[in-house]
Amino acid sequence: MLVKAFAGQRRSDPRMPRARDERPDRATATRRKAPPLEHRILTTATLCLIAFGAVMVYSASSPIGTVNGGGFGTGEFMTYLMAVALGLVAMRVLERHGLQIVSPRITRLFLLGSFGLLVAVLLPGIGREVGGARRWIGAGPLALQPSELVKLALVLYVARYLAEHPSRMGGFRQAIAPVAIVVAPACVLIYREPDLGTMLVVGMTVAAMLFAAGMPLRYLAGIVAAVGFVVLLLVMASPYERARLTSFLNPWAHWAQGGYQAVQGQVALGSGGLFGVGLGRSLQKIYYLPAAQTDFILAVVGEELGLMGITGVVVLYGLIAYAGLRTARRAGTRYAKLLATGLTSLILCQGILNIFVVLGLAPLTGVPLPFISYAPTNLIAMLASVGLLLNIARPGAQRLRAIDGHRAGRERPADRDRRGRDGGARGAGSGGRRRAAS
Repeated sequence: MLVKAFAGQRRSDPRMPRARDERPDRATATRRKAPPLEHRILTTATLCLIAFGAVMVYSASSPIGTVNGGGFGTGEFMTYLMAVALGLVAMRVLERHGLQIVSPRITRLFLLGSFGLLVAVLLPGIGREVGGARRWIGAGPLALQPSELVKLALVLYVARYLAEHPSRMGGFRQAIAPVAIVVAPACVLIYREPDLGTMLVVGMTVAAMLFAAGMPLRYLAGIVAAVGFVVLLLVMASPYERARLTSFLNPWAHWAQGGYQAVQGQVALGSGGLFGVGLGRSLQKIYYLPAAQTDFILAVVGEELGLMGITGVVVLYGLIAYAGLRTARRAGTRYAKLLATGLTSLILCQGILNIFVVLGLAPLTGVPLPFISYAPTNLIAMLASVGLLLNIARPGAQRLRAIDGHRAGRERPADRDRRGRDGGARGAGSGGRRRAAS
């Protein structure tokens, strides 16, 4: 009895030290397992962009659907919500098991499958042509855009190759040849759709990953110059792309032809001013602005919510950039660092390109605004990318050493990032640059 009484007094008295076998309370356990800052920022910014995108897709598409087809014009809005549901499921699954799922074998199968779909979309009777471009398989809510899957597959492949061969970054041919042999055919197939904007996103994302992997700047500058020259030749050789470039240089002089969309987008932005005309009150989206719910949804945001609305969107993308790069910096392995860098670059390159197009700083490319535009396949791919980023940023993810398909004990000491155990991890490319210099 005396022992039981003393034990009860020991538990009830907060001044008494806790026994070793006693477990901490639920609040303490929750605090210990709380996700890091980058995980919370990624989740919050992504969900805010999705919620905002749902509102803007309904605002931009419902008047057009009502005028053309009658009813309430909610068809594209419901398709957007279906894509959000599928994307959130993919994001949740990849958040919990992402790095285990994207094994080398799964990465190869995903790359081959996306290449097969990219070829199939160009075949007559399979690919669907809209507005002079053949980019989709299927119709309606079941339409699939293979180029969006190829972008994610290429990021997975390039990240794994660069992580498994860090010593090849010192040589130009050794570093570029295995990457170019996969990326170049994909870019050619994407250009044949034609989809120059997606090809540019792929190129910028791969360039960012090569820089993070430690490629010397002189090599990277040469690659960028060569690719820019090739893109210019392709643009001049294609009447479709040449008309877009000409209208970009002087859209008001070609407002009745190739510059019509750019001019109407500028009118929408100018009509919004600082605070906009009010949510749902845009006039450009009803009668004048083409692709108001897809490529030029940011122009509708600018007209209805003004400069403040566009600023809010840019701030959310800035949060994703900060959280994604912080995740890459704190990742525990070279592969995780490069994968986080590639996924973050994929989201940002596409977002920046779309914003530049709408603001008149880049030619028309047909690239949607991530998480906001009506683009179901792109939305699912972007949410899957965020799921992988969240998996890398999860508590304890820095301790995973078998990400590259090998056991932890078989990982070569030269490939490890020895500073990945703490918060001061090196950038993904610093080790590669040091080895290249030596």
